[in-house]
Amino acid sequence: MTPESRHPAPLILRNVRLPGAGSSGLRDVHLVEGRVAAIAAAGQDPRSGPGAALSGAALSGRGADSLDAEGRFLIPGLWDHHVHFTQWVIARRRLDLAATTSAAEVLQLVRGALSSDPELAAAGSNSAGSGVVGYGFRDGLWPDLPSLSSLDEATGAVPVGLISGDLHCMWLNTALQSRLGVSTDASGLLREADSFAVMDQLQDPAALTPEIYRQTAQAAAQRGVVGIVEFENADNISAWPLRTAAGVDSLRVEVSVWPDRLQSALLAGIATGDVLDERGLVTMGPLKVISDGSLNTRTAWCWDPYPELDLGHPHSCGMQTVPMDELQDVMRQARDGGIAAAIHAIGDRANSAVLDAFEALAMPGVIEHAQLLRWEDIPRFARLGLTASVQPEHAMDDRDVADAYWAGRTDRAFPLDALTRAAVPLRLGSDAPVAALDPWVAIAAAVSRSRDGRDPWHPEQRLDRATALAAATRGGTARGGHQVGAGDAADLVLLETDPLAGSGAAGSDHGGGDHAGGDRAGSDFSGSGLREMGVSATLLGGRLTHDGIS
Repeated sequence: MTPESRHPAPLILRNVRLPGAGSSGLRDVHLVEGRVAAIAAAGQDPRSGPGAALSGAALSGRGADSLDAEGRFLIPGLWDHHVHFTQWVIARRRLDLAATTSAAEVLQLVRGALSSDPELAAAGSNSAGSGVVGYGFRDGLWPDLPSLSSLDEATGAVPVGLISGDLHCMWLNTALQSRLGVSTDASGLLREADSFAVMDQLQDPAALTPEIYRQTAQAAAQRGVVGIVEFENADNISAWPLRTAAGVDSLRVEVSVWPDRLQSALLAGIATGDVLDERGLVTMGPLKVISDGSLNTRTAWCWDPYPELDLGHPHSCGMQTVPMDELQDVMRQARDGGIAAAIHAIGDRANSAVLDAFEALAMPGVIEHAQLLRWEDIPRFARLGLTASVQPEHAMDDRDVADAYWAGRTDRAFPLDALTRAAVPLRLGSDAPVAALDPWVAIAAAVSRSRDGRDPWHPEQRLDRATALAAATRGGTARGGHQVGAGDAADLVLLETDPLAGSGAAGSDHGGGDHAGGDRAGSDFSGSGLREMGVSATLLGGRLTHDGIS
């Protein structure tokens, strides 16, 4: 399939400013055929100056619409490089457990949900009853333990399934276990593959209409998002073209394929980079494989044991979820069929093993998460041509758990600056729904290593604003990732404030004159204003997907 040939009408973004030091004055940005055709001083004929990607009538401005930015700041469109989009859609509609700090608090919320819906409770004895699904608990530091008996006591015959915030664990009552044909030990917990196997059964796909997906995608566009990398464990290759055809068209989507669907993709001749829909919005991405668990679930595969577990425990150092020979085999199949690889690795031993796999196959690709790394492994990323796809907000969610279970090792947990200094390309993401699908949350966490007024956690691993912003765009540019230039795709965002300037910097609002940014030595690491960044407009291929100006 090929992208449609139709483009939005030419558009002139008038009176924009570019972020960072040395970018003074207002500019007009001319968008033609889905690309940035020229950037000129405000009011200047773009045909009379350098830097135009098109010439002649295309830049005349005749017949072009215009949008007055009134001095707002223009940056490239933002990407979330790690999303489980359907899980994000569903999580917004599930019982929210994120604020709980104990099993008792979770049970209290579940009881409240049941008592507020008598029909739900009454339907519990019927196998067709909808039950309760909650999301977001994190049990790593709970003072009490989850148990099947306590969940059964709170829920009775109503099927109840509760999903952890990292998606690697579930707490199920007996009624739901019976319905799904699974069983747990006395904890009521399922972890890793056992949990993944039943998670998809907790939502009726027919209830997720294109309109629900459209609204969720639109909410992302309102935060400046123009694209996502989709890691949902589903038939993404078929599902997303159907969604864009049904009007879910405010995002570009790079879809992944999991091992159980890899052969179908290879037999269809689909390779990374292929366009999959008529709109040109959906492209084939990588193979996705999970090599270990997660920190909160204490299943991330590490070189050293978790302090709570006896050395004789079969998973005292976490879990290797796929044998390395099997991992290399499926990666080889993908490579030979033209499909790239993105491999989940959180613990330091998992990262070492995945690096070994990429090296053995002489295969570039992406390591997803890269949360705990041995110092000697960091340079290997760059040497092997690998990208680290990281989720900085996870560091804020997991800092206390890491201090407890990775004690003495947290100086190399989420080592973002060390990766950058080793010339490792970074991509920022959310892992939504684990964190919010909002790049400004990830950028703020990367810059400040702090949240909720707490002291920065390992501040030596903070990124400067320019580096973090570039990592939230699609691969950056020769100009530095946070800058827009002639010839770029017209995937753009207009901001209320300069993202490279701290709250006290000159020109930090769009109503003034010239503004000042700074290099790393003068960077603002407070993260002030980043989480709440005002997004005025978002454009996808020159088409407004969010308009807070007109």
